Amino acid sequence: MKKIITSFLFLTIFLGYAQTKEIDSLFIELAFQKQDSTKVVPYLHLIKSLYALKEYDRAMKYVQASEKLSYSFNYKKGIAETTFYKALYYAEKNDYINAISAFAKAKSLFTEQHDDIAIANINNNIGVIESERGNFTKGIEHSLAAIKVLEQSNLKKELCLAYTNLADTYYKINNQEAAINYNLKALTFQEQLKDSTEINNTYKRLSNLYYNESNHKKSIYYFEKSLNINSISDTLRASIYPKLGGEYLATKNYAKATKYLVKGYNLNRKSNNKKNLLTVLNNLGDLNLQKNRLKTAKKQLIEAGEIAKELNNKPELLKQYKLMKAVDSTQRNFYNAFIWQGKYYELKSELELPIEVINAPVINSASIDLNSEFNKLESPSLAKGITTPNNEETGSRLKFNHYNFIVYFLIFSLCISIFILVILYIKRNNNIKIIADLEEKKSSLELENTAFLEETQNLENVINVKDKLFSIISHDLKDSLSSITGFINLLKDGSLTKEEFDTLIPELSENANNASLLLFNLLNWSKSQMQSLEPKPSLFDVQEVFKDKVQLVEQRMEKKGITLMNNSLRDFAFADRSMFEIVIQNLLANALKFCKKGDVISITNHINNGSCIVSIADTGIGIPEANINKLFTSTPFTTSGTNNEKGTGLGLPICKELIELNNGKIWVESMVNVGSTFYIQLPKSKPLE
Repeated sequence: MKKIITSFLFLTIFLGYAQTKEIDSLFIELAFQKQDSTKVVPYLHLIKSLYALKEYDRAMKYVQASEKLSYSFNYKKGIAETTFYKALYYAEKNDYINAISAFAKAKSLFTEQHDDIAIANINNNIGVIESERGNFTKGIEHSLAAIKVLEQSNLKKELCLAYTNLADTYYKINNQEAAINYNLKALTFQEQLKDSTEINNTYKRLSNLYYNESNHKKSIYYFEKSLNINSISDTLRASIYPKLGGEYLATKNYAKATKYLVKGYNLNRKSNNKKNLLTVLNNLGDLNLQKNRLKTAKKQLIEAGEIAKELNNKPELLKQYKLMKAVDSTQRNFYNAFIWQGKYYELKSELELPIEVINAPVINSASIDLNSEFNKLESPSLAKGITTPNNEETGSRLKFNHYNFIVYFLIFSLCISIFILVILYIKRNNNIKIIADLEEKKSSLELENTAFLEETQNLENVINVKDKLFSIISHDLKDSLSSITGFINLLKDGSLTKEEFDTLIPELSENANNASLLLFNLLNWSKSQMQSLEPKPSLFDVQEVFKDKVQLVEQRMEKKGITLMNNSLRDFAFADRSMFEIVIQNLLANALKFCKKGDVISITNHINNGSCIVSIADTGIGIPEANINKLFTSTPFTTSGTNNEKGTGLGLPICKELIELNNGKIWVESMVNVGSTFYIQLPKSKPLE
């Protein structure tokens, strides 16, 4: 969202001293100006100057005054300008809905005045907003519409910003070619305007784009341009050196590759930047492999693999697998090389990349002449030399009798076989019927058994709910109510003085709040256990809920010495408002419970791709890692607060149940002695069924 304001401020940035001097003169001019439409002009100049100094809240006061004056005299240009400035203000405050609405209104007003340049600036700002919200098609359409007008007017400064914004959008949708093209267009005008700051930023973008495209020569050119900047920081150098060294390595320039990789290694090792260190180690491993320094290469690649797994950087891990296979192959350790090869294929398949063809050794089998073996066999009759021409008649008779015997035997065998098959068929049918009956009975018994087990489980759940409710009522709720009852008895007896009465009021209020929250949690928990919770979603403003719930805990926070910062913005969620209020009340009570005197509780909401994200953070004692997984389970888990406050352990499981019933998510991030942040994500519209 900062890009929107940047695109406007780029045209109005001057030296701080000159800007302050101009503002002072505008204040003097306004003091002596008549209360008519001519006063709007200095108002607009003042607003423009305040925006340049990023004093948005202060500028907004004059926007409202200028708007009121413009409407009173029906000064249409003033109305359009003030509407445009309001849109910029909303954009700066991340209020996307009001920003888009105000831009649309300003666009309509400028259209009536035929101010094409103003319309182009609005289109450019809308394009940035839509792109940052993930509506890339709309964003590109608005940006291209703006560029068309700006190119016709040859407005170089405005075109620089429009080209840069469009290049960033194309980069986000992975259209590298278009991103490069518009960055080069922006660079042309930046060089004509001699804008060194934006030239340097474009160098950085182009070097990374060409690096991603494996265009080694051009990426080297722009990386070197970036390094030649006088004011470049060590952080930026630490990110450039590993990539630049890798590009020189790809072009076989080993001297420069070594120079930049060593510099990158030293900087990133010193700052412990593991992301850059991973790139350096892989490239150093590749360099030492090509230089046949295998022992050093292997050591560097093993460390690179550990960091890649820690960071879950799969592309760099894939590169490490390939280099490790090459190292072990060179060392003739083929077993390990085969293992690395398998890991390489597996990960590459997971990343859906084309698998490279790797040549495998081909084993040629010797041909075997089987015919030569068969030629060694001789005819049995020839071997035995059987020639009996004198016994031909006897032999024929014996052969006929032999055939008759075989025929009769076959007929008999066939009859026996048919008989056996018939018996088996009958028996098989009977067995099938018996098995079918048994299966039917078994299925019936299984259904009855399942129903019985479900009934048993339901009864056990009901008993557990009852036991838990009575346990909590007999202990936690009893304590709070006993305290309230005792206080009432003292009032009845007239045993309290006014000073004692005033002293006990906060304690009574806290006990009442605790009892109320406990009853809320018990009711909703018991409903959830009996599966009777049904949300009634509607569209509501989350900021209103924050205001209501903060008032309930302000007195307790003041008593405990805790500061509450409500940084929430106006935003909408589509959910059951009552359930959301219960969740917020529980989270605020938890934060209060685990904070000490001097700690801070912050309420913030964010907008992310059509979702409403709420966070409640505290600087309290934090949650041990071992306990985080126990927070949202069905088994209640609780610990004492900083003032030994007790709880039921039902609050967070109820929160999870209520949020999930409204198609949302809840999670926590925490560090011991640093604090905890609970996040809630809810839809902004009815989910598609």
